[in-house]
Amino acid sequence: MAGDASIPAQMTAVAISEPGGPMVLKPERRKTPEPGPGEILIRVRAAGVNRPDVLQRKGAYPPPPGASDLPGLEAAGTVAAVGPSVRRWNVGDEVCALTPGGAYAQYCVVHESNALPVPSGFTMTEAAAVPETFFTVWHNVFQRGGLQAGETLLVHGGSSGIGTTAIQLAKAFGATVLVTAGSEAKCAACRELGADAAINYRTADFVAAVKQATAGHGADVILDMVGGDYVGRNYEAAAVEGRIVQIATQGGAVASADFARLMVKRLVHTGSTLRPRTTVFKGEIAAALEQKVWPLLAERRVAPILDMIFPLREAWRAHERMEEGDHVGKIVLDVA
Repeated sequence: MAGDASIPAQMTAVAISEPGGPMVLKPERRKTPEPGPGEILIRVRAAGVNRPDVLQRKGAYPPPPGASDLPGLEAAGTVAAVGPSVRRWNVGDEVCALTPGGAYAQYCVVHESNALPVPSGFTMTEAAAVPETFFTVWHNVFQRGGLQAGETLLVHGGSSGIGTTAIQLAKAFGATVLVTAGSEAKCAACRELGADAAINYRTADFVAAVKQATAGHGADVILDMVGGDYVGRNYEAAAVEGRIVQIATQGGAVASADFARLMVKRLVHTGSTLRPRTTVFKGEIAAALEQKVWPLLAERRVAPILDMIFPLREAWRAHERMEEGDHVGKIVLDVA
């Protein structure tokens, strides 16, 4: 291992002391990890907070085999050490990375292919808000959903980190964007980001609103993190040959569906989870993002929307903020 001589033997991390509420997130001392073949050690300066972190804290989303038990799926910082056979990165490089876990810490390890350069002009807190949402949106909206210029995308949860990213990327690539959100303030925030229409799902029927906004055509691609009774309603709101991509099931993982609608409209209903996928697969997404999206980030044509920043030791406050549901965009931990 080649690295910075100042790397400490131990680091501060925030661990899950037991399954439960936000207060089970507690700072503790851990052995600083060492990078293996093809891996880099990142001195973390900021870490993104995501819904899977909350699920892991509750005991509902265990880390994949071999991953750190610490929460945290994205980080930004500097390369502190490189393992054997690392080719791209050198000590001192500024990177942001998609991690299988472990980002709620001063140091974390990630395969070099799952790291990307900090976008030009970005702060570390901004860079830490990029990987999880941009990897997720790129794969699910553009690769699985096949969104094309001129088509219409419907995003449920438009004010979330995923939603604010999807709005910007879809608009940048020439799509019309419709979103649902739970308040007028959130709807307004989505419109400011470029959404062509924002539907308050508490006061309006999104199926009728989508049909009205598209002159009866429906949404060509639907990005859904709700599930439950949204499944059948998505089938109604979708266009003929529409693609529905499931990335979460906050409204329930089990639902009934009218498959006659799926057949008549020739719909595709697919879905994915990112964390358990292979390092190679995530590296392929990273390569696509660097080619297609990193230039947009450098030009500020798209950028993560930051909601609030909390110190690492107060990760419990970040989780409270997420569970309150009032955030718009990303919640980030300052690890400096």
